[in-house]
Amino acid sequence: MKKSHSFIGGVKENFPSGLVVFLVALPLCLGIALASGAPPLSGIIAGIIGGLVVGTISNSNISVSGPAAGLTAIVLTAITDLGAFELFLCAGMVAGLIQLILGFVKAGSISNYFPNNVIEGMLAAIGIIIILKQIPHALGFDKDYEGHESIFDKGLNFNYFSELFGALQPGAIIVTAVSVSILLAWDRIPFLKRMKMLPGALVAVVTGILLNELFKATGSSLAIGREHLVTLPVPKNLDDLKNLITLPDFAGFANYKVWLTGATIAVVASVETLLCIEASDRLDQQRRITDTNLELKAQGIGNLISSFIGGLPMTSVVVRSSANANAGATSKVSTIIHGALLLICVLSIPFVLNLIPYATLAAVLILVGYKLAKPATFRHFWQLGKFQFIPFVATVIAVVATDLLKGVGIGLAISVFYILQGNMKRAYYLSREKLNDADGITIKLAEEVSFLNKAAIKKTLKNIKSNSIVTIDARGTSYIATDVLEMIQDFANIRAKEEDIEVELLGFKTSYRDYESDEDSHIVITHRRAM
Repeated sequence: MKKSHSFIGGVKENFPSGLVVFLVALPLCLGIALASGAPPLSGIIAGIIGGLVVGTISNSNISVSGPAAGLTAIVLTAITDLGAFELFLCAGMVAGLIQLILGFVKAGSISNYFPNNVIEGMLAAIGIIIILKQIPHALGFDKDYEGHESIFDKGLNFNYFSELFGALQPGAIIVTAVSVSILLAWDRIPFLKRMKMLPGALVAVVTGILLNELFKATGSSLAIGREHLVTLPVPKNLDDLKNLITLPDFAGFANYKVWLTGATIAVVASVETLLCIEASDRLDQQRRITDTNLELKAQGIGNLISSFIGGLPMTSVVVRSSANANAGATSKVSTIIHGALLLICVLSIPFVLNLIPYATLAAVLILVGYKLAKPATFRHFWQLGKFQFIPFVATVIAVVATDLLKGVGIGLAISVFYILQGNMKRAYYLSREKLNDADGITIKLAEEVSFLNKAAIKKTLKNIKSNSIVTIDARGTSYIATDVLEMIQDFANIRAKEEDIEVELLGFKTSYRDYESDEDSHIVITHRRAM
């Protein structure tokens, strides 16, 4: 049966996934705002704008935008340094403007240079981080949401575990266990899997609320306290509603620190967005390609609006995007739905949302993390060989141990090292023994010969003995770097004459300046030794 492409059809098809993303995004928006030293509602505002504005402008079908954990350190430092959240909002607007400019100058193409093993490593690492960060909340230890020291404070903080196991909440553990059971059943029982309009995450959250309300009604010691539940402001009148919005202090635009902070946020947020877009396109079952330049423009507009009404800066984020893909999203309608649900619920039923235990939300996120970091992914890259596995696992370890940008940078550096090593080991180089045993030597060049191949070719030519017969075949080569070409010509015209080496150059073009050139003129230099 043909699927409907209408907006109404899209809403019907994507409402379940939009609902799941909303349930995942709510605690993340709150937690990131608190970790950033910003008002809790600022994270929700960023999530709403990320869904409604960025979701509408972007052509990504899977990615979801909102406040990002990767920006928390920058935001926290900036708010402290600037001295006021209102001044920081100006920096957010500067970041949005810079991202808008980056989109117009087509800076989004940088995402094409991220290798797949590094992207997959980043996804797996984020999955591990999600699991590690949610385990404390699953056990009823929610200091991370309260802005206190966490497992990832100043790197991996192993002292956190001793405090964790001394403050377990039996009620939270029961809620987590029941929620995980429901989520696993929803993925495995065929009858439940077909109930797409009733996602397992929603059932788990509702069950978590009902369990805790039962504990409280019976006076049980298992009751989960207020400090372990979602906390949103509840407006009681129109004035309270107006006070939810915080406007920037526009005098901040005269402060150079505001512009410096804005530029820093723009660079970091743009790189994180491009990484996430690359990952999201890989999560898309239909393998649709996102216009990264349009995405930067969408992020820029989103950050301008979010900062103007008191929201945090945002990026495209992997956690919500992967939850979106895993929940069966087929278009960006899912992202828009999640933004609309955030807005509706915050305005109409915040008192209901404030009944949700963090433990049940942690259960949802733990399973999201497992899907990103499942053992099958590690086995896949192991089977591909060390050139793929080592950059992959290095990215995983580095992202978990440091942060997303540093980890990806380390993964890219190791990946480039193996690329260079691979170029050095191409068939351009023949060992001295092989050269000594050969009556005639043929060196066939690849389609493109860059400076990366210079060392291997140079070493091969150096090992050619006197009185040899050498053919260098470039008939299948479309490009040769100038320095490599000059090196070959020097060998043929100078050294070959001095050492009585017979050299034939085949298929060399008169010019390699134009990659698209169809010029078929060749230079053939033959030096025959004296008889």
